[in-house]
Amino acid sequence: MRSRWTILAVLFVARAAIAFQFQSVAAVAPQLSQSLGASLADIGVLIGLYFAPGTALALPGGAIGRRYGDKATVLAGLLMMLAGELLMTTSTSWSVQIAGRLTAGIGGVLLNVLMTKMVADWFAGREIATAMAIFINSWPAGIALSLMLLPAIGAVLGLHAVNLAVAGLILIGLGVIALIYRTPDAAVAVEGARGSLTAETICAVIAAGLIWCLYNIGFAMIFSFGPSMLVEQGWSGAAAGSTISIVLWLAALSVPFGGFLADRTRRGEAILVTGCIAFAVLTLLLSRSGMVLAIIVALGILCGLPAGPIMSLPARVLDQKMRPIGMGLFYTVFYAGMLAGPAIGGKLSTSFGSASAALDFGAAALLACPVVLWLFRRIVAGRYRSPGSVRAPT
Repeated sequence: MRSRWTILAVLFVARAAIAFQFQSVAAVAPQLSQSLGASLADIGVLIGLYFAPGTALALPGGAIGRRYGDKATVLAGLLMMLAGELLMTTSTSWSVQIAGRLTAGIGGVLLNVLMTKMVADWFAGREIATAMAIFINSWPAGIALSLMLLPAIGAVLGLHAVNLAVAGLILIGLGVIALIYRTPDAAVAVEGARGSLTAETICAVIAAGLIWCLYNIGFAMIFSFGPSMLVEQGWSGAAAGSTISIVLWLAALSVPFGGFLADRTRRGEAILVTGCIAFAVLTLLLSRSGMVLAIIVALGILCGLPAGPIMSLPARVLDQKMRPIGMGLFYTVFYAGMLAGPAIGGKLSTSFGSASAALDFGAAALLACPVVLWLFRRIVAGRYRSPGSVRAPT
């Protein structure tokens, strides 16, 4: 009998394939630009297109999963990712590249929504923050693997080999999901049960999605504008980029530690609030202090702590039957905010003449997280005070 940790490992591999595919364009951007005759701005558009379907399809993706089943929908999403990647190998035409990227992105949206729900199905009520934190780490793992392997593959074997390497990892994800993943017994037991999204539940899920969005905006400002801020202070581009990357490597450790700490202490909300405030303060200091390396290390140690507790919030209000649609709503909020956040950061940097303005915007987003968490708690408290409701989970 497969344990929930084995299932988590399977979902980790499949989600790492999404990150691997997403990063594949950026990893070989110079070669791709030369091959397609595209500017770096065009390559940036190609990168961003992967997430473009998210705002429109996250909510329908949850409904599709509810209708046809999680496993079948995830397998369909992986097949779309594979089809999109193979389409990009067939032609250097810009329209074909866009079509392939969008097709792959649709598959990635389905996986992101449903696999998060699948983790919740297996871990709701037990080690949920730890499991979510480990699951979240599949993203930096996939990106790191892409950056390590694909540039070398592209340099030695060419861009077709890069596409085939991406397709190969997607096939591995397909194989492990098809052969190993199974629906938890609890999900089978409620297969015929009816569920509903009340107004309070919808508001709570939107609040949770907004917290996740704001947290990721804060994160995105560090990686998007941190190197530029250091260059403004006289650093070389290479030194600035490698220094900021320390945050990512340390976050790979602090994210699961934050989830583990939340489960062991049962103080996930306190860790969320403390982590976001510390993250915000260090982000503000980064552009105002000469102790850059010390602040970068502290950022990496602390920035990942809130991730697991944040991702465990939807499981507190979504019952088994409504979890697919609920997670679709959660990710709709996330994708919408992540489309707007970096654009706002860039606009502020241009207006104020410094990349530090984007970091300040990121800090403000992080400081908003505890406020939205307070609203989430009020909504949840009201939900469980409603007539006929069950007692709130502890």
